[in-house]
Amino acid sequence: MRRDRLFLATTLTAIFSADLYFILLPKLRSVGLGSGYFCLCGPDNLTLPRHGGLATPQLSNWTLDGTTSEPADWGSKLERLFAHSLYNIQTPVLGAEERLLQTVQLMDYYRRKVSRWERHMHLYSEAAAVSNVSVTEHEVTFDPDASWLKFHLGISRYALYSRDDPAIPQLLKDMQSMAVISADYTQDEKALKGACDCTQVVKPSGHHLKLALKMQNFAKAMFKPMRQQRDQETPEDFFYFVDFQRHNAEIAAFHLDRILDFRRVPPVAGRLVNVSGEVLHVTHNEDLRAVFFTSPANNTCFFAKCLYVCKTEYAVCGGPDLLEGSLSAYLPGLSIAPRISIPNPWTRSYTFTGREEWEVNPFYCDTLKQMYPYNSGNRLLNIVDMSIFDFLTSNMDRHHYEIFTKFGDEGFLLHLDNARGFGKHSQDEMSILAPLSQCCMIKRSTLLRLQLLAQPEFRLSDVMRESLEGDHLQPVLTEPHLLALDRRLQKVLRTVQRCIRRLGMDEVITQDFVKSTATPQTAADMKKVR
Repeated sequence: MRRDRLFLATTLTAIFSADLYFILLPKLRSVGLGSGYFCLCGPDNLTLPRHGGLATPQLSNWTLDGTTSEPADWGSKLERLFAHSLYNIQTPVLGAEERLLQTVQLMDYYRRKVSRWERHMHLYSEAAAVSNVSVTEHEVTFDPDASWLKFHLGISRYALYSRDDPAIPQLLKDMQSMAVISADYTQDEKALKGACDCTQVVKPSGHHLKLALKMQNFAKAMFKPMRQQRDQETPEDFFYFVDFQRHNAEIAAFHLDRILDFRRVPPVAGRLVNVSGEVLHVTHNEDLRAVFFTSPANNTCFFAKCLYVCKTEYAVCGGPDLLEGSLSAYLPGLSIAPRISIPNPWTRSYTFTGREEWEVNPFYCDTLKQMYPYNSGNRLLNIVDMSIFDFLTSNMDRHHYEIFTKFGDEGFLLHLDNARGFGKHSQDEMSILAPLSQCCMIKRSTLLRLQLLAQPEFRLSDVMRESLEGDHLQPVLTEPHLLALDRRLQKVLRTVQRCIRRLGMDEVITQDFVKSTATPQTAADMKKVR
């Protein structure tokens, strides 16, 4: 009888222990997840790890409930967000190796470019005079203190610009108002030389309508004109690779990137461009002049250079001369700041019927973690960041990413070319989150900010709306697109929640600059948050 009682007691204890471990503990781990919170308690959770011997950035003043000690009734939501301790992390002192460019190096490079430009303009003016062609001449001023130069000098190993860099708002103002002295095709469009393969499903990037504009202070920006009204959604039958490129998506992507504190999108500003006075009359490219025409409504129009879109029905038109567009600040030239373009491991098939391995193999990420450069460093974590950013914007067109070669494998990823975002506010494409859902890993700093933006006092749609109000082309996004950001943010947090329920917090929430992601994935193998 005693033996039976002992057996019964042992059995009940085992059942209770299993119930506690497999059911109750996972539920306790996810307490508060419905509101977008995870408990990252304890003083060890308030710092980011060291990297390369640099000082550890401190998450000072971050309280256990995820709020700041500042009063909630001062200033705007956006101001309160940027005043939060998560947006005021003490950054390491940047040495020469952490900066992309040095002042003397950059100034010498651009002085040589200005000299070449002046010689070119002198020869062009002489040739125009011989041909009895009038040329609009603009004075070029090279200012060593120009905002675009400060932007280039501010690029570091960690981001394109610092959180409090005064050059960025000034650069946005300059791009919105400074005189345009030259217009030309972009380099990728020039490389096509007007010849495009019409049999290609995915057309080369040069067929998209975009121009390189040079400003009076020698700044350079990429102009993408308005192709679609803000209240128009991408048609349901459109594939992602034939979708329109939207100028307002470029603008909104820059603001969202800044709000997420990634700072990996170059500054973008909206502007009304006079396509006659600021493009046609200042371009020195005869091919570009040739694609301008006057529409039956007496509007000035132009179309792309590629043969299969060299038709008036593909043109964009001013009204009669003014045309909305986005201006994206150029990065430093490749000759002084080399970059490499790397295929996205989660790229799509870009065919009507094909599928990539990640779409059919649930263990794709496990294989990827064994391969260079995803088996060490923070590359995979940065791709997860990028997928979250793309999911929020609904951009399915991230086939490549770029990095600066100087920073090697530990450099951040550039989030370039975001014009195919914000096409559908009524649909959330969950496959964009595949890097997060398949790898089940996320930086703690990213997660903390996502949680913060899910709070009512810092609601993502509210701070985005406020941030975009500073652009000349407001409203940049319609209200349904803004509200979609909140809905998608909750889906990101729920994806993280499912990963934590399956693997546990220690396996999912990872310190920034983690040293290794090689499998097997255990807490002992990786530097994890504890």
